[in-house]
Amino acid sequence: MFKRSVGLAILIALSLFIFITAAQTVNFNSDRVLKREETSAEESAVAVKKPAPIVYGIPTDSLEIVEGTVERGENLSQILQNYNINPVTIDLLSRKARSVFNVRRISANRNYTILHSRDSAQTAQFFVYEPNDIEYVIYDLRGELAVTKEKRAIEVVERMIGGVIENSLFDAILAAGGSAQLVNHFADIYAWRLDLNRIQPGDKFKLVYEEKLVNGNPIGFGKIKSAYFEHEGEPIFAIAFEQGNSTGYYDQDGKSLKKAFLREPLEFSRISSRFSKSRFHPVQRRYKPHLGTDFAARRGTPIRTVGDGVVQEAAYTSGNGYFVKIRHNKTYTTQYLHMSKFAKGIRRGSRVRQGQTIGYVGSTGLATGPHLCYRFWKNGKQVDALRVKLPLAEPINRKNKSAFASLKEETVEKMEALNYDAAKPQQLLATEDNKKTAGS
Repeated sequence: MFKRSVGLAILIALSLFIFITAAQTVNFNSDRVLKREETSAEESAVAVKKPAPIVYGIPTDSLEIVEGTVERGENLSQILQNYNINPVTIDLLSRKARSVFNVRRISANRNYTILHSRDSAQTAQFFVYEPNDIEYVIYDLRGELAVTKEKRAIEVVERMIGGVIENSLFDAILAAGGSAQLVNHFADIYAWRLDLNRIQPGDKFKLVYEEKLVNGNPIGFGKIKSAYFEHEGEPIFAIAFEQGNSTGYYDQDGKSLKKAFLREPLEFSRISSRFSKSRFHPVQRRYKPHLGTDFAARRGTPIRTVGDGVVQEAAYTSGNGYFVKIRHNKTYTTQYLHMSKFAKGIRRGSRVRQGQTIGYVGSTGLATGPHLCYRFWKNGKQVDALRVKLPLAEPINRKNKSAFASLKEETVEKMEALNYDAAKPQQLLATEDNKKTAGS
């Protein structure tokens, strides 16, 4: 009987121990769950308290962000009509914006951002418009209204491509990762030294050029820093070097790759009438000498000076219409007739650089339609601009030879480091071009 009582007591004690242990385990796990839930709640609270993004330098803690694209025919009043901005405010804003960025210049297919209040009225506080990839205009719609124009930082990186021509130079540069813009620039550099229509399969090229980036995205190309072209086994370098007040391209021997003058004053045009001692004049209806070359082009096409020089005349006559005459040196003078208008800053005594825009194609004076009459003097006598033998530009001068030799050595090392079969443009280095940083 006593043994049975002792056994029963032990069993009860063991059961009680197991019960207490289980209860403590449950409590411990419950505490862990509660602590985990509290931690998650704290983390959530921290996440909620994270600062709102800063857009275009504007804190957006109490603002909603709406992004859009201007539709064709849409104006600022229509864009903001659903954001509690009335026409009177738009009119006041338009007046304030004229000296910064007129709201009438807002055009289709450009991006904009609206920052509006989070209440039921959703009143717009800011309207930000991007006229291009670099600039943005902030229209502050609060209080007395304000308009500011800002610029994003531009990063310039050096890249390098190379390739072997199979069909054409155009195809080869594009296949290497270049662009049509690079093809045109490359062709301009070598135009006086090579007949680019006679390029052969197997010819090789390499280019070192600048690419412009905004927020890491490409927005265009800068200049070609150097180039290499191997035509039928003959290598020709083109090294950009600043001499005097301008930058030119020089071969490995320091000789200029260009002539002192461009062959034509328009980039995109066709010849409609050539230099002639006897041509039927379409307005005067009689045969007379035509001592110039006519280039047909659309009204407003930029006209460029073919060489460095000083403007002798920028005037209007009944025959020439608006015209510019430029003296390049003691030997050469050129004239550009029938302009629609002069370029900004073009007046008597102005200094101009080769390729600079001096005016725009028009049909002023004795002209039946938009075109440019281009005239060329050599030693005071008018000659055919397309047939005259043009002088070469100056080579590297004596005082710059040491600096050019160092640059040439650096260029050759870069060119040798690139394989012709590189799959994509190689980045060489990066530099900041624009120190102004936007807060977008």
